[in-house]
Amino acid sequence: MPALVLFASYTGFGALLQGVGFPLGAGVLSTLLIWALPAQVILVGGLVAGTALPALAFAIGLSSMRLLPMVVSVAPYMRGGRRSTFFELLCAHYVAMTLWVEGLRLLPHLPGEARVPFTLGLGNMLIGVSMSGTVVGYLMASSLSGPLAAVLLFLTPLSFSVLMVRNATAFTDWLALAAGFLIMPFAVQLDGGLDLLVAGVGGGSLAYAVGRWHRRRP
Repeated sequence: MPALVLFASYTGFGALLQGVGFPLGAGVLSTLLIWALPAQVILVGGLVAGTALPALAFAIGLSSMRLLPMVVSVAPYMRGGRRSTFFELLCAHYVAMTLWVEGLRLLPHLPGEARVPFTLGLGNMLIGVSMSGTVVGYLMASSLSGPLAAVLLFLTPLSFSVLMVRNATAFTDWLALAAGFLIMPFAVQLDGGLDLLVAGVGGGSLAYAVGRWHRRRP
C-alpha cells in the first residue's frame, strides 16, 4: 500500500514536471538522488523561476533537515551482523518517511544479517516505484488536471499520517502525533520553509520530555 501511494504521488509530480516544461530525465534523476517530494518540488519551482543555485541549494537543505532525526532513529536498526560504514551510509540514503515508518516497525524483529538486505531491497523497490510514477505522470500529463495532480501529491502526507497512527503504541507516540498536529498550524506561518522541522522536532521533543516525566511519576 505505501508503494502504491508513492506511485500515485509521483504521478502527480511527473505531471507537474510536464506542466512547467521541466526535462523528464532531470526529474527522474531528482527522484533517484533526492527522493523527497517537498525538496523536489522546491527544486523544480526554483529552477523554473530562475532562483540562484546557492539559495536554491540552501532551501532544499533546510527542507530535507526533517529527515535527519529519522535517519538517527532508524540507522542503528540497519546495521548488519558485520559493521560496514559504506553500507550503513548507503542504507541511510533510502530513509524517507515510508522506509522510516516501516523500518521502525519491521527491522527490530529481523536477525542482524538480514537488516541491510531488507533495507536495500525495500529502498530500491520504493525508489523504483517512485521513478516509474514520475515517468507515467509526465507522459499522462495531458490527461491529468491541475487539481487532480495536486490531490495525488497530497496522498503522500495523508498516507504517512495513517501509517504513523497505525504504528503508535506507547503514550509518547500518541502525544508526539498530537503535539505535531497542534503545532503545525502555527509553524506553517513561519518564513524559511522550516514548518515541518519545527512541528516535527518541536512536537517530538515535547512528547519525549512529557513522556520521561510521566514515567518517573510514582
